[in-house]
Parts: sequence; structure tokens; C-alpha cells
Amino acid sequence: MMAEILFWLLFLTLAYTYAGYALVLFVLVSLKKLFGKGRKVIPTGDAEPEVCLFVTAFNEKDYVFQKVENSFRLDYPREKVQYLWVTDGSDDGTPDILRQFPDLEVYHLPERRGKIHAMNRGMQFVKAPIVIFSDTNTLLSGNTIREMVSRFRDPKVGCVAGEKRITEKEAENASAAGEGLYWRIESKIKEWDAELNSAVGGVGELFAIRTELFAEVEPDTLLDDFIISLRIAGKGYRIAYTPNAYAEEKASLNVKEELKRKIRIAAGGVQTLFRLSWLLNPFRHGWLSWQYFSHKVLRWSLAPVFLFLFLPVNVWMVAGNNLWTVPSFYTLMLGLQAVCYLMALAGWVLENRQLRVKFLFAPYYFVAIHYAAILGMIRYFKRAQKVTWEKSKRA
Repeated sequence: MMAEILFWLLFLTLAYTYAGYALVLFVLVSLKKLFGKGRKVIPTGDAEPEVCLFVTAFNEKDYVFQKVENSFRLDYPREKVQYLWVTDGSDDGTPDILRQFPDLEVYHLPERRGKIHAMNRGMQFVKAPIVIFSDTNTLLSGNTIREMVSRFRDPKVGCVAGEKRITEKEAENASAAGEGLYWRIESKIKEWDAELNSAVGGVGELFAIRTELFAEVEPDTLLDDFIISLRIAGKGYRIAYTPNAYAEEKASLNVKEELKRKIRIAAGGVQTLFRLSWLLNPFRHGWLSWQYFSHKVLRWSLAPVFLFLFLPVNVWMVAGNNLWTVPSFYTLMLGLQAVCYLMALAGWVLENRQLRVKFLFAPYYFVAIHYAAILGMIRYFKRAQKVTWEKSKRA
């Protein structure tokens, strides 16, 4: 009986986290469209307001020129864009390269104290009513500013999340294939979130806020983009989502490099659960509480642990009831798990030998990022995750 209870608790939680929530979202959004419950917006404000393109950088000399060139090519009046760069801690010549461009405002401090400190410090120099945050190693779509600005014509929108895309190059490694698939799925869920009520957070590669809504963030914050955007949503504003404004980024060099990033994100996710615990009050935040719990809280807390518990509990269930040769749902699930883990193992072996078998990369990546999530939780509770971190090498 205990094995059966545990089995169904784990199965239902995992099924809801990875498929059920998306399915419920899809049904709700479809019903909303069917009954014409779309949000009516009366545009307000200037169609072409001044904006600040805010980039933080730490030792990014290899990406600076392409980022600056990409920024200048965006389809928006140059005179209405404040190009703001904060380069705290850079000692590879990044500030000197940036100062070659007279249109850029460059603020540099020799001390490295982390991205969020640079963001907090840099916000005092923002002159525009809308600030767009982006990373140095990402390239923005040409219509990014116009797409994001247009969403702010809805007075209820306080933040706009852009889309993150991975340059896969035909999925040349497991990280590219897995990360690319992950972000395609994540982007679709984020789109449905926004259509129903509000997106659940922005990505640091590309998100924008109303400058007046920015509040200084704790200096040890690991997921600055998520904390900033969700606190704005907690004030009653929507986070709009626009897939037409996107940031392209190369995948990590390999899964080992990707794990560095995922461990830090997992540690930041746990930190976020404590700092945004008030967001789980549905009587105050309504739909947003359910979305936050389903889309983020489960993924950052129970799902990684439950995933690795599911296999031994499944074996316990089958062995304890002697179901090895009896066709049942339990034996079916055990077989599926065995196949998936064997595929993940094969993907790991093949990547280490630099052999490319694309269909094995997704299960390998899926298992790897959940392993990273467990390590991230441990790192957070051991207080071992620093606000400054080693950057992952990109392909």
C-alpha cells in the first residue's frame, strides 16, 4: 500500500509538472478565445518613447563588437535610444573597447561584485521611461525595441518578456539539441501563460520594465531577471510576452558546461522560492499564484527530487507485488523509465566520444538538468553559491 501511494504521488506530480499544466493552460486559453474573453486594450502613451538599452558585462571582449553593432542596427530611432553599459570587474579590456563608441554610456568599476550589483548601480543612470535589459553574448532581432515598446501601450503591463532562442546549428551537440528543445517548449508555455493572464517571469537575455517600477534588489540575488519581473507582477501589473522580440544565444559548449549554468539557476530558484513566498497567496494574486506554483515552484522544488525517486519506487511497486511478468501500468512505466535512462546513458557515452546521435540528446539533457537541479539545491542550502560565478563556455 505504501509503495502504491508513493508511486501515484510521484507520478501525478511529475505528470502535472511536465505535461498537465501545459495541457490545462492550452484548454483555458482556447476557451478564453472561444468565448471572446480577450483583453481589450486602449493604447496610451507615445508610440515611440525613449528607451534605455541596458547591458551588463564582465570580461566580454569576444562579444562586444557584435553586440554593439547589433544594438545600433535595431529598428528604432537612434536618438531615442540610450545605450547604457555597466562593466563592473572587467579587466580584459572590455571597457576600453566600449569607450571607442561615442554613442555608448559606459560606467565601469574595477571591483567585481556580481551582475545584480551592476544592475542596481546602473539604474541611477537610466533616463528613459522604459529600460530593456540584455546580455552581451546575445543578438537581438531587428524589431525588438518596437515589439517590446508596443506592449507597454497597455497601462496594465509593467514588464515585457522577450523570447530566448538557441542557435543550434543542426543540434551539433547534446547541449544544443536539449537546450534548444527546452526553450521551444518553454516559450510556448510562456505564450499561453501571457494569453491567460501574465507570463511568469522574464529571461535575463531579454526583458523590459517600466523604469519607475524598478526597486533595488538584494545584492546576493542569483536570478535577477526573475525577481525583478515577478515583483512587478506582484504589484498588480502584467508581464506581457512577445515571441517576435527575441535574443539569440549559442548553446553551451557541452552538457558539462551547461551544468554549471543549471546548478546556479537551481540554487537561484530555491532562493527565489523563499523571497517570493508571498506570491503563493491566491486570495491576493489570483491566477498568478497558480501559474507561479505550477510553472516554477514545482519545477524548482519537488519535480527534480520526485524524478529520481520515481524509478526505485516503481521497482519497489513491481517487485513487492511480483508484477515482473504481469502486464500492468506499473510494469509499463518501469519499462519506459528503463528505456529513457538507457537512452540518456547512451547520449552521455556518445557525447563523450563526440558522436552525434540527435534523438539521444534530449533524454540525456533532461536527466542532466535534473541532476544539476539537485546539486543546485544542495549548493544553496550549504550557502556555497556565490553571486559571482564562472561563466559557461559557449559553442
